[in-house]
Parts: sequence; structure tokens; C-alpha cells
Amino acid sequence: MLGLKPAVPSSASPAWISLKNAEAVGVLIEVQNATTVTGSAITLNQATDVSGTNSKALAFTDYYKINDLAAADAPWTRAVAASNTFTTDATNSKNSYYFIPVDPASLDVANKFNCLQVGVGNATASTVGAHYLLRPKNAGNPTLTPKFTAN
Repeated sequence: MLGLKPAVPSSASPAWISLKNAEAVGVLIEVQNATTVTGSAITLNQATDVSGTNSKALAFTDYYKINDLAAADAPWTRAVAASNTFTTDATNSKNSYYFIPVDPASLDVANKFNCLQVGVGNATASTVGAHYLLRPKNAGNPTLTPKFTAN
């Protein structure tokens, strides 16, 4: 699901998604740097509905990154966010991927927080896009999962 159409983030407002029927979710962020780059601060937010009601920060520490997609067999490396945020790489002319795994149970479910948004801070000469990758609660259940067949 599209979270943010690729753009140079300046007052960006990525989409909110509901996690009511999600078993797991990951946020995939793609960054394409030009020159004279400043990185974008990445955060996660939670809310009680998809319009962002009562939004507040969602704590996370681990994320994964590939800082140079042009490198042959570039591996994903684990990184640690400081104070629930990290800044994308600011190396000129490099393209990067970032992935943040999110357990829906980590939201403030006791207070009915069930929606997620990736926060993307302003950047210069850096195009940022985001996607939400969801695994529904019924994934793998043959009675609930649609069957796809080739004709």
C-alpha cells in the first residue's frame, strides 16, 4: 500500500493505515539522492483512526538499511534508531532502502490506537517514497485466503 508517493519531502503528509486486521506490517522507504543532499528524519506515528486522531509517536528501535543500491549484492544491515527516529543517508548520488518492521501489538492498543503512519521529515535534493507491506491476520488460512490459479 502506498504510504508516500516519491517526492522531495517538504511538509509531506504520508498516508495513515489501519492495522485492525494486520498480523504484521513493515514500512519500506526508498531514497534517491541527488547532490547537496540533506537526509530526511524518519519516525513512526500511531493514532486511533486513519484521519490521525490523537496521533502520537510510536516507539521503535530496530530498522534495516541498504545504503547503496548500486553496490553489487548490497546486503541489508540492521541499525538502531535513536529516540524513535533515524535520518536517511545524505551521500550525494546514492540510492538507499530502509525497512522498519512493526508489530501491531506494539501500538497503544489498550487505548484503541490501531493506525500507523510513517513520518518523513523535510529533506533537500533527496526523493523519498514509502510503502506499507501488510500481512493480514488470515494469511495462510486456506478457508479465508483467496486462491489464485492460472488459467
